[in-house]
Amino acid sequence: MAPVSTNEFRNGMHIELDGQTWRIVEFQHVKPGKGGAFVRTKLKSLGSGSVVDKTFRAGEKFNRIRTETKNMQYLYDSGDEVVFMDEQTYDQLSLPHADVADALPFMLPSSSAQVMFVGGKPTGVDLPASVVLEVTETEPGVKGDTVSNVTKPATLETGAVVQVPLFVNVGERIKVDPREGRYISRA
Repeated sequence: MAPVSTNEFRNGMHIELDGQTWRIVEFQHVKPGKGGAFVRTKLKSLGSGSVVDKTFRAGEKFNRIRTETKNMQYLYDSGDEVVFMDEQTYDQLSLPHADVADALPFMLPSSSAQVMFVGGKPTGVDLPASVVLEVTETEPGVKGDTVSNVTKPATLETGAVVQVPLFVNVGERIKVDPREGRYISRA
């Protein structure tokens, strides 16, 4: 296990803290005008599933936990579990709904997903930087609505709701950043 500094933190990275494995959900580097820099993080425990906010000094080091990813096909959500299938061996794998709840709104059934494994045990889904989804419901765009930075809510084919510019209409395919849940562009 190679040590990793707070300066190298990335969303989805796994670290060891107090003898437990934690996944970095979000992090933010803060440089106050007075005093030393620090890193604010939101960590999710792989053991209990609890999410905690922690603050670390800049440059503090932790053991990085090696994670592996495997291409799997998302089959369906049964309510309490989400089922995936290995694309090579066709073996099915179930993950607790809570472990993939943040990724589900941006995943279509039968789509490919990267499932993360820590020590051979599945821990969650690693989303791509962007996904293309169709808008199924939004207010119609009116000709001349070109004011910049004005948005409206749009429901996507997966049920996710994102803020989109006024010119986006029902039936259009848009590119969305699933990590932040925001509109990128038309597809």
